[in-house]
Amino acid sequence: MSSNIVIYHNPACGTSRNTLALLREKGLEPTVVEYLKAGWTREQLQGLLAKMGVKAKDILRERGTKAAELGLTEPGVSDETIIAAMVADPILVNRPIVDTPKGAALCRPVDVVLTLL
Repeated sequence: MSSNIVIYHNPACGTSRNTLALLREKGLEPTVVEYLKAGWTREQLQGLLAKMGVKAKDILRERGTKAAELGLTEPGVSDETIIAAMVADPILVNRPIVDTPKGAALCRPVDVVLTLL
């Protein structure tokens, strides 16, 4: 069954794969956006952040990225600076993010997705 659910997915990430599998177990077939290939826009990230009720720093992926090297983990770095870096280098966005009519969230741990269904 198709749905109006979107998962921003990285197939190399176990948590992302498990979240997608859980959605499918629930009989849902989300739109899968492989954001490392598709990239992000500033507007897209701002919209997701607003829907999630979080700051850019809250979805910043530090491990395995250049986040610290770019100064993005320093106190006081603006959302605009972090978002611009995320648009330039999509790996800086943690995953998976799931967007549903009930809300959007970074689904770490996987069970967070159940609150969106």
